[in-house]
Amino acid sequence: MLLSINPATGALRNRFPEHTQEDVDAALDAARNAQLAWRETALADRSALLRAIAAALRSRADVLARVVTEEMGKPYAEALAEVEKCAWCCTFYAEKGPDFLAPEPIATEAAYSAATFDPLGVVFAIMPWNYPLWQFFRFFAPALMAGNGVVLKHASNVPECALLIADVLREAQVPEGLAGVLMIGPDPVGAIIADDRIAAITLTGSTAVGAVVAAQAGAALKKQVLELGGSDPFIVLADADIAKAAAAGVRSRFINNGQSCVNAKRFIVEASVADAFADAFCAEVERLKVGDPMDDGVSIGPMARDNLRAELHAQVQKSVERGAVARLGGRPIDGAGSFYAPTVLDQVAPGMPAFDEELFGPVAAIIRADDREHAIALANRSEYGLGAAIWTADTERARAVVPRIEAGAVFINAIVASHPHLPFGGIKKSGYGRELGSYGLREFVNVKTVWVGGE
Repeated sequence: MLLSINPATGALRNRFPEHTQEDVDAALDAARNAQLAWRETALADRSALLRAIAAALRSRADVLARVVTEEMGKPYAEALAEVEKCAWCCTFYAEKGPDFLAPEPIATEAAYSAATFDPLGVVFAIMPWNYPLWQFFRFFAPALMAGNGVVLKHASNVPECALLIADVLREAQVPEGLAGVLMIGPDPVGAIIADDRIAAITLTGSTAVGAVVAAQAGAALKKQVLELGGSDPFIVLADADIAKAAAAGVRSRFINNGQSCVNAKRFIVEASVADAFADAFCAEVERLKVGDPMDDGVSIGPMARDNLRAELHAQVQKSVERGAVARLGGRPIDGAGSFYAPTVLDQVAPGMPAFDEELFGPVAAIIRADDREHAIALANRSEYGLGAAIWTADTERARAVVPRIEAGAVFINAIVASHPHLPFGGIKKSGYGRELGSYGLREFVNVKTVWVGGE
């Protein structure tokens, strides 16, 4: 049984029965059969379907956002923005997908030679709870445009979000079976990965789960894209606008209740401005309003589950024991729900969980760097490599530093975020492969060489 629990109250919202093995087999058969027909459809028809999905998302925005908020706890305004971002992504691929999939002629001695882009088949999508709509649609839109079918296994704590995704796709008249939603826990996942009806796998989740899925997919010799954890550095150099950097840093750290892989997590600040930055940052954090995520003006809701809050608190406590200073927060909030006080840890250093591990919740770690070079070294001193931000008045010098930052994305004087037009993904233990942009669309295609001989 899959349980939907409101993390703001701890109350059980609903129960949903899990699919049986027969249900799973039927969904895989349906997806494979539907994909064989879908791959033959014209690109214009695929674009039209994506536009219909965008319209269905917008028509259901309030219902979708409310369920997202009630199942995982993000503020309602952020959930509405998530719905709109999904619609934007579908529209983007409707417009740009045909160009991304057009054959690319390549000059050789042949009469004609080119690369073409054919769908792989059915992609098994294992999706997380923190952005229950966006994480799915940012993969689904390009995969559908490319001619693939999809089977979704969503996180077990957002079952109603999974069912609403199915409702949106039905409203848009996605062909029956082409995008199946499996109501299952983790146990059947390995067998589904190995199943011959599955051509490829995409996972957004933790590094630990990513390693398991990578091993299973590798054993089956199947293509995979892994978007995993992150401990993104937010580098503040001495010449940065401290007020702007602090305000942006708080937004970047605490959006989605601090539960995002690309949240800024390690605030690495040159020592000469570290006190000023820490003071400005704390002042911004104190303005955050914690409460019922359905209420207007609330910027921090509950964490998604009690066990996640307990894990975060243990990381905070161990960091303080090793010398970190809790400037703000540092504790669970008493009462109903999985609330954790917005927390700022100062004097964080390597060897503390707040530096070495991913903090997946409303906790910021301030790290003091001796100088610019030390800041870069600290940024790279991580097993993760998803995103990074640099704040400075000298953007040209910052651009020169970009190749030295070990991350899949570097944003200068801006908050790291995924954008439909740009590739998104990481290196090291943040995973591999890319989503979004032309690169994301081409992850799940067969890049095929075509050669026509001369006379």
